[in-house]
Amino acid sequence: MAREYDAQLLESVAVRRGRLRESLLWGRARRQMATVDNLKRLAISVVVAAVCCAGCVGWSFLENALAQQKRQQTTSSQVVR
Repeated sequence: MAREYDAQLLESVAVRRGRLRESLLWGRARRQMATVDNLKRLAISVVVAAVCCAGCVGWSFLENALAQQKRQQTTSSQVVR
């Protein structure tokens, strides 16, 4: 009988610690705010991905423009000589 009580007590303490840990990490309205928070995270990550893609496209355009300019300078200097 005493062992059952001890096991029940240990299990209730573990559950309570888990609930306290979750409330510390997520706050009181964890389920209510989870959807809104996830949508905000999704929107922010889409914006960050778009900015990264735009940066890569801009960098590629700049490299291509500089390479074309360099080719034009080398061909014009070879024609003059």
